[in-house]
Amino acid sequence: MNKTKAQKRIEKLRVLINKYRYNYHVLDKSIMSEASADSLKKELADLENLYPELITPDSPTQRVSGAVLKQFTSVKHQTQMLSLNDVFSVSEISDWITRSKKLLNISKDPELFLDIKMDGLACSLIYVDGILVQGVTRGDGYQGEDVTNNIKTIEAIPLNIRGNQKYSFQSQGRVEIRGEIVMFKKDFIALNEERKREGLKLFANPRNTAAGTIRQLDSKLVAKRKLHFIAYDLIDPQKILKTNFEVYKALAEIGFRVNNFYQKVTKLVQVEDFLKTWDKKREQLPFNSDGIVLKINNREDFSSLGIVGKAPRGAVAYKFSAEQSTTRILDIFVSIGRTGLATPVAILKPVQIAGSLVQMATLHNEQEIQKKDIRINDTVIVHKAGDIIPEVVKPLKELRDGSEKVFRMPKLCPICHKPLSKTNLKDIGLRCQNSNCPSRIYKQIIHFGSKEALDIEGLGEKNVIALVDNGLINDQADLYKIKKKDLIKLDRFGEISSEKLINNIIQKKEPLLRDFIYGLGILHVGSKTALDLARHFNTLDNLKKATEQELENIEGIGKVVAESLIEWFNNPANQVLLKKFEDLGLKPQAYRDANLSTTSKITNKKFVISGTLNSMTREEAIDKIIALGGEFGQSVSRSTDYIVLGNNPGKSKIAKARQLDIKIIDEQKFLSFLI
Repeated sequence: MNKTKAQKRIEKLRVLINKYRYNYHVLDKSIMSEASADSLKKELADLENLYPELITPDSPTQRVSGAVLKQFTSVKHQTQMLSLNDVFSVSEISDWITRSKKLLNISKDPELFLDIKMDGLACSLIYVDGILVQGVTRGDGYQGEDVTNNIKTIEAIPLNIRGNQKYSFQSQGRVEIRGEIVMFKKDFIALNEERKREGLKLFANPRNTAAGTIRQLDSKLVAKRKLHFIAYDLIDPQKILKTNFEVYKALAEIGFRVNNFYQKVTKLVQVEDFLKTWDKKREQLPFNSDGIVLKINNREDFSSLGIVGKAPRGAVAYKFSAEQSTTRILDIFVSIGRTGLATPVAILKPVQIAGSLVQMATLHNEQEIQKKDIRINDTVIVHKAGDIIPEVVKPLKELRDGSEKVFRMPKLCPICHKPLSKTNLKDIGLRCQNSNCPSRIYKQIIHFGSKEALDIEGLGEKNVIALVDNGLINDQADLYKIKKKDLIKLDRFGEISSEKLINNIIQKKEPLLRDFIYGLGILHVGSKTALDLARHFNTLDNLKKATEQELENIEGIGKVVAESLIEWFNNPANQVLLKKFEDLGLKPQAYRDANLSTTSKITNKKFVISGTLNSMTREEAIDKIIALGGEFGQSVSRSTDYIVLGNNPGKSKIAKARQLDIKIIDEQKFLSFLI
């Protein structure tokens, strides 16, 4: 990017970041996630590093926080309250350590102090001769707001410093304690539940709620809400405390709550272990966290490193893998799914989100694109949580420069060039109605062999495409016709891999009825519906004979699903497919509850599974729960007995379970119930 373009981009970024900062820090409103704002700030900092002559004193990179609210008396901080520069990888931490060693003129890696970064409101507490006299918010770093009456309502804040022989000097003269005012997640959920019952507007998140609460003019309202103060620093003019590790020990001794997860380390590998541990365990924290604070442990070295702009050189904040970030839409193409659904997909400028490189994101349908006004070349916010397909949340219209292009859905299928149309008036998206469309055939076969359906190992996307393109198969049933001699002729297959795939296919000649129904890829029939159908009809023949009314009478199956099933089984092409399966010897197993045990550990117990299990698929887990007399639920409610946590569990489900005092168990405990 040349200097002229960079300057225009910088100006737009500054306007948008300042808008975000004003809403978030002054009005306590959030117009985008903090992760997205961090992404924009990093882009701005990178451009300013590239063209340092374009840096201005009022740039967001040169300031700490938003303007001070006028409702409170302004108080000047005796020592500036700084914020930290962000790092996003271990390599950036390594670079920071190297720079610190050079500035300190040392050869050995300095000892580091690590702690959890809290998502709350920074506050300074002033004690004179051990008595609390003032509480001041961070404000702009140089001066904050006097919120003394409000912080006195927080029970975690001592009104006088606890006497301690070792740290008696802290009870003499002026002492300043710095920390974070936070609202715990369980208290936030309870507060919103109460507001919901009273018909009041729900709060957005714990951080904004804590900040908004502490800025209330009526301290009685503040007292009604559960806030916590967690200390992280002690301004020590006498410099008696030599390390940040000692500071935490002293804070705990004189009556302040500190995080108990802090650690001092001397090796980068220890830092990496700490980061990985808390990236996985952060959901277990009582408060929200988006990263780890790393400081030079020696206070004298920390101080000697000095300050650059808004941040100390001796500390950085490592940010956990964000679930949101910003990037640019390079182009949009249309993908045709197994049911013919035409889905617009954005090609993105590659960006790291939630620990992986994201290059594409779904745009769902044309109506969604129009509703959000998403255009090619837009800068957009992209969201990715766990294994969910990334999606574009919204465009940042403020950054448009006139190069953006409006996208229109094509009238013809991009694969087979047949018309795209709606199946019925209720259909939101366009579909390719050509059942012989190559894209539909590929994806139907891929779906049939997927882990959630028949689980045919080795039948991945590339192998399916090779089999179809070389004329060996045209549908799912053709898999059972493949011969080893035909496979060996293909570039992708050798003697061993050919034999292995053939054996894997043969092993699935008697699949579970649920797996087979789901594997057929019938519109609106997911894995849970397939299980309900298998349980109710017991055999495939019974399901084929079912009337629309019979289907609608099954709990969880409405008119739309019933109509889709009737249409699928009445379609001549599908009848030919089922006959073909039968002729090739495929026999789905009749559903049986014969193994039901009335003395099972989980009989009449309701389970919710959150995240991905290592030992089995979700569908297999559901089958086992039901076979042993238990119940499976999609969402957490008062009737839930257990929530099973796999990899990347949902935050909201965990929070709800804790609120309702529902037992949270891991996968190993769950497996012990199945024995």
